[in-house]
Amino acid sequence: MLNLTPLYVFVLHIISQQYEYFNAVLINEVDEDGNSVELGGEFLLEPNDHFNNLSVNLSLSVVQVPTNMYNKDPDIVNGVYWSEALNKVFVDNFKRDPTLIWQYFGSAKGFFRQYPGVKWHPDEHGVIAFDCRNRKWYIQAATSPKDVVILVDVSGSMKGLRLTIARQTVASILDTLGDDDFFNIIAYNQEIHYVEPCLNGTLVQADSTNKDHFKEHLDKLFAKGIGLLGNALTEAFTILNEINQIGRGSSCSQAIMLITDGATQMYDDVFAKYNWPERKVRIFPYLIGRESAFADNLKWMACANKGYFSQISTLADVQENVMRYLHVMSRPKVIDHEHDTVWTEAYVDSAVSINNHNVLSSVPPQKNQGILLGVVGTDIPIQELMKTIPKHKLGIHGYAFAITNNGYILTHPDLRPLVNLIKNEIF
Repeated sequence: MLNLTPLYVFVLHIISQQYEYFNAVLINEVDEDGNSVELGGEFLLEPNDHFNNLSVNLSLSVVQVPTNMYNKDPDIVNGVYWSEALNKVFVDNFKRDPTLIWQYFGSAKGFFRQYPGVKWHPDEHGVIAFDCRNRKWYIQAATSPKDVVILVDVSGSMKGLRLTIARQTVASILDTLGDDDFFNIIAYNQEIHYVEPCLNGTLVQADSTNKDHFKEHLDKLFAKGIGLLGNALTEAFTILNEINQIGRGSSCSQAIMLITDGATQMYDDVFAKYNWPERKVRIFPYLIGRESAFADNLKWMACANKGYFSQISTLADVQENVMRYLHVMSRPKVIDHEHDTVWTEAYVDSAVSINNHNVLSSVPPQKNQGILLGVVGTDIPIQELMKTIPKHKLGIHGYAFAITNNGYILTHPDLRPLVNLIKNEIF
């Protein structure tokens, strides 16, 4: 039987190059001659009270692409093309339930489809930093809770730009962790150095306070000496094993993120002692720099431990390469068809809302190869949630409140959140 897959992919890419879509930033924009810019076009927008009096289009969605990505990249355009079918789903949902507000789809490729259509405006620097894959709702829905140990090589060969890239890589990894995750960061050369010495041998919850605290300590990393990766791997496995035994972590997935400019050996003796044959801990090596002399050893580590290898040559490569590990961590959920609904914590729009999300995925015929397509979701205003509470059962002095599994208050009669409304962060 002939394998027609290569022909199919080729044809799809030809179609994608001719496909146009409404880019959220470019709609209704014109060039010097008064003509619509590419991916812009005329897009009808009308003020709507239900959407905080914003000008929206109730018939179509728009697509936002992160600034650091090319908005006509074949992968982006192909994804936008097939996800256009969500337009009808969004419209039908809103017709059935007029209380719905924003509906959206965050793609694993990076683009974000939002309904109803609304124009996005860059900041004062002409940039829109929003990437749906960095948002808590995406991460919580796409992956299971995880325990992560980040190993950073600070040997002498990491001086200069490599150490700068390494710091940024660590910061980007932290951005992908949510309140259900636990982590720690270890720098290594000939010795083991915990980035936060007070937290030796343990993991901390990846809430915003802890992540910001660790980011502040990254500037204290300096490169010197020689790198003994075997000792660092042993320390990481020991932490993860102890945390798992006492049940103080996520009690779910575990991973080691290795950020280095090379490995002189494969350290199979360490993996045989701590991780084989179960391979419960995934290894994600990030090779820093353009040289690939030791790439084979790092690739082997990733493959032998159910992880993924990435090479980061410049600062511009960091975010996209870091994101790839999420695809691997999502595979068990995709393969097992775990399309559970996920409720995330409240955020502030013009009104306080919470998010309700589900996973969109595809499982090809090959075994053990689940593909995460993205996450679909909708916002639910707190006041709509409160309407479901049977107030007549609470009594005169009774009241209802809601907290997350991590102890954060979603809603309470006396809650007065302090919000910088000038920032006006929508998602």
